Amino acid sequence: MKTRKWILLLPLCAVVGACEDFGAQAEAGMGELRWVVDRSSELFTKAYSEIPDTNDFLLSVKDASGNPLYDGSFGASPEFLSVEEGTYYVSIRSIAFAAPAFARPQYGDDQVVLVKKNSSVTVKLKCVLVNSGVRLKVNPNFLDSYPDGVLYLKSAEGRLMYSYSEKRIAYFLPGTVSLTLYDKGKDETLLSRTLAPQEVLNLSVSAPEPSSTGSRFEVAVDTTKNWISETYIIGGNSGGNEGNAPSDAISVADAAAHAGENDLWIYGYIVGGDLTAAGKSVKTSEITKNTHIALAARSSITAKESCLAVELPKGEVRDALNLVDNPSLVGKRVYVKGDVVSAYFGTTGLKNTSEYSFK
Repeated sequence: MKTRKWILLLPLCAVVGACEDFGAQAEAGMGELRWVVDRSSELFTKAYSEIPDTNDFLLSVKDASGNPLYDGSFGASPEFLSVEEGTYYVSIRSIAFAAPAFARPQYGDDQVVLVKKNSSVTVKLKCVLVNSGVRLKVNPNFLDSYPDGVLYLKSAEGRLMYSYSEKRIAYFLPGTVSLTLYDKGKDETLLSRTLAPQEVLNLSVSAPEPSSTGSRFEVAVDTTKNWISETYIIGGNSGGNEGNAPSDAISVADAAAHAGENDLWIYGYIVGGDLTAAGKSVKTSEITKNTHIALAARSSITAKESCLAVELPKGEVRDALNLVDNPSLVGKRVYVKGDVVSAYFGTTGLKNTSEYSFK
């Protein structure tokens, strides 16, 4: 695959949606700020072998002066914040990342949003690779020529020793990364490259016979294996197969838009049950009904209107997912297959649940 060079400008325009019904819990003259992870852009490159759990991502919400309103895990964040009219900064990261490290891809997004009085705004946070990577392939002729040499990858934030047998990708903050060789008491820079967010560079290092110009090294960019934004979609639309498999599952946040469709996979977090109980929130403990559970877009949400009510038919699905027998499932991410209905226990529902998966 041929690599195109481009730069992702993260903290620009926000992808937002204004809700028609302003939350009754908000104070008069205030605005509501909400956030979700945009299902269609939960991404990770082939540099990463596991689906990141957005529930564990780090979320930061600040006002225009930089004062923190929330700083913690996405899964534990409140359903919304009641805020004064103004500009707010919302940031999400899969992990903290400040210095070069192996096998540490960082995913996230930064959004800027204006909230007005008596309005509700939902920030849709994307999930894309925000750091950069380099992977080396050291050819045998280089090992023969420099058996005691040590290769380093360096950036302004630090350096990593890259052993000749290393297979992992080295990750850096976007910027200039240099490949250097330490041999016989001195450093020699072999190559420098400015990397953009999402860019993962594959380099082949060799030491051919010296040419007439005296060159002793060859560092080649393997364009057939480089990628910038090659992605795998988590719970998104993969080639028009939305909802057809767990890997293409629809988020709870988007389930209402699919009411009337059958045999769809939906994913979310188990937040409770007993939706027949009085009150506006689902029960999170001491569950008495084994016939249904409530899923939400993140584990901190318990408002019934924001949940998906999932029917548990008698049999394997009920045995595995009901909270009477399995109370430890509260907070777990699950994928379920069934028929989406517009109303079930007063909220969007999934009936005739036939399959489930925790992967």
